[in-house]
Amino acid sequence: MSHAAPSIARLIDHTLLRPEATRADILQLCREARDYNFASVCVNPYWVPLVAAELSGSQPKVCTVVGFPLGATSTEAKVSETEAALAAGAQEIDMVQNIGALRGGDRQAVQQDIEAVVKVAHRRDAIVKVILETALLDDDQKTAACLLAKAAGADFVKTSTGFGPSGATVHDVELMRRAVGPAMGVKASGGIRTLDDLNKMVAAGATRIGASASVKIVEAART
Repeated sequence: MSHAAPSIARLIDHTLLRPEATRADILQLCREARDYNFASVCVNPYWVPLVAAELSGSQPKVCTVVGFPLGATSTEAKVSETEAALAAGAQEIDMVQNIGALRGGDRQAVQQDIEAVVKVAHRRDAIVKVILETALLDDDQKTAACLLAKAAGADFVKTSTGFGPSGATVHDVELMRRAVGPAMGVKASGGIRTLDDLNKMVAAGATRIGASASVKIVEAART
């Protein structure tokens, strides 16, 4: 397979988080990731050992989710999930922040929750992306969440789980980029289905894209 549009493929976390996804679906996801050289394959924790085995020796990283999709589990549960995922071969952790704590103004709890996961992940050279679920926050809360994630040592802030009321918007990505500054990663995810969607998010400041329509997007870039 030709590797046209490699720069676009390297931006994309090739994602399948639907609960009904089967082993065959995950195997196909991994094949596509190897063929197109996506940045990572992002799956639910159960599938991490399979993905780690399938991607062994190839460039795409193994990405999984923690405290997903609500963010309302205990910090201890998030840490335990992270440790188990890393032991199974995960290299990137997309954790959901404690949305209710943030909305309620308990910023210390939000930061400590993220810090606990970051500490475990960074010990194993894994990166952490903090999912804000922007559709549930106002702009001040989005900014606060970004600053807390940055202070906690996370590597990326991420817009959405894909299971919330809506996904990534240009406005939110621009706001997040302004909040975290030029160096930190910003991942746009949720509802990014076309090359045009991707280009708008990158122009707004996204450095990673979460998508399930990844193959379609990269194929569009080749034409």
